[in-house]
Amino acid sequence: MEKFTSYTGKTVPLMNDNIDTDQIIPKGFLKQVDKAGFGKHLFDEWRFLADGSPNPDFILNAPERKAATILISGENFGSGSSREHAAWAIQDYGFKAVIAGSYSDIFYMNALKNGLLPIRLEQKIREHLSQLPADQSITIDLLEQEVRTGDACYAFQIDPTWKAKLVNGSDDISITLQYEAAITAYEEKMPSYE
Repeated sequence: MEKFTSYTGKTVPLMNDNIDTDQIIPKGFLKQVDKAGFGKHLFDEWRFLADGSPNPDFILNAPERKAATILISGENFGSGSSREHAAWAIQDYGFKAVIAGSYSDIFYMNALKNGLLPIRLEQKIREHLSQLPADQSITIDLLEQEVRTGDACYAFQIDPTWKAKLVNGSDDISITLQYEAAITAYEEKMPSYE
């Protein structure tokens, strides 16, 4: 997993509440097993018209928002089914973080386990962030647990264990592999039942 300490990027507001995983990545695109390639289907039913052409009214299709890597959204983001593909699609599209009012528990954990930073901020702050010009960047400082704009600084909370994993770029597998020698020694002591 890629380390996340501090990141500066442009934002895109999608301020709907209750954006569920089927809206994030429709179930028809869940046939592949690799994490890559889901981004092209992110918000597919909103991004594209029935003929497959880009929906000019959807904000992710706005030319000035193409460089956005931080998604600003509403309450209860990622509700619905437990598909990990939702976090994969958001990351594969190019987003590094999502700032919402709240998240479904499963989406929140899937995001963290895949290195996508889910930040909770209150509505007033998100409304301010959603009004920023498309060419203005913000900085997310995970070490200091702050979101900074040109004129404001907003603190956010994160569990210290998950913060450490993101800062160090550690996932469950890499942490387990730190104990490889001890695991191997234990397994060598186990009796064989062949």
